[in-house]
Parts: sequence; structure tokens; C-alpha cells
Amino acid sequence: MTQMNREAEKEEIITEQSEPAAEEMTKAEKKKAKKQDARIAELEKELADASVKLAESDDKYLRLAAEYDNFRRRSQKEKEGIYTDAYSDAMKELLPVLDNLDRAVGCEDAAALKEGLALILKSFNESLAKMGIEEIKAMGEIFDPNFHYAVMHVDDEAYKEGEIVEVFQKGYTRGDRVIRYAVVKVAN
Repeated sequence: MTQMNREAEKEEIITEQSEPAAEEMTKAEKKKAKKQDARIAELEKELADASVKLAESDDKYLRLAAEYDNFRRRSQKEKEGIYTDAYSDAMKELLPVLDNLDRAVGCEDAAALKEGLALILKSFNESLAKMGIEEIKAMGEIFDPNFHYAVMHVDDEAYKEGEIVEVFQKGYTRGDRVIRYAVVKVAN
């Protein structure tokens, strides 16, 4: 039994010695747990801040998308309005010419009809000028594929090479844009 008592005493000594170590471990663990709790709280705060920033960004994005959609619709409406206004303005310039042609149909005097048609042509050219439309110069000019469309060639020494000798259909431009090419005959 003595040996058993000795073993029991050894166990008590080991237990007594390990209890302060257990307390120290617990303190270390508590300190570590406190640090972890602080880090978790910090991360939760960062997460909450990030969530707020995300919500703000989402709101900003939705507002921007709505603003762009409104801008797109407004631009489309303005574009349609501009086209309609331009079309109406052009027709307003041409309607007097139509009125004069209607009057010319009722004319029975050939000389008066010829004079009236000349005035109508002058009025029509003035209307085109108001709209910024100009006739392409062709007769006697050198052929330019940017403005002229050649449908015939003629070999004639009286003309320079590439010179336009006949105009079959007049061409027109508005600014830098060709509305219709002049259809011409060109000398070789």
C-alpha cells in the first residue's frame, strides 16, 4: 500500500502543479479569445461599412441607369421632332411651286405658259437655295467621280481629256453631301 500511497501522492503533486498551468493556459486562451472577438467585431464593422457602400453604389448605379434611359428617350423624341420639323420646312418651301404648277395647267396661252414656267423654275431654284441645295457644276468641267456619274464617253479632239461634254441629268449637293450625282457624257 505504500506504493499505492506514493503513486497517489505523485498524482496529487502532478495535479497541483498542472492546475496553475491550466489557469495560465486559460488566461492565454482568454487573451487570444479576446483578440479574436475584437478582430471579429472589427471585421463585422468593415462588413457593415462595405454593405452600406454597396447599397450606395447600387443606388447610384440605378439612378444613373434611369437617367441614361430618360436621356435616350428624350434624345429619340428630339431626333424625331427635328426630322419632322425639317421635313415640314422643306415642304413649306416647295408648296408654292406646286401651287404655281397648278395655275400653269389652266393656262391656254402658249407664250404666257412659257413665261410662267420660267418663273416657276426660278421660284423652285430659289426654294432650293433657301434649303442650302446647290446645283453641281458639270458642263465644261473636268470629270470628278465624287460629283459626276459618267454614262457615256466620246472621242473628240475638240475637248480636253476628261472634260464633260453633255449633262443628261443635273446633280445637287447640300453642304459637303451629294444629294444626286450629275449624269454626264465625258470626252476621252
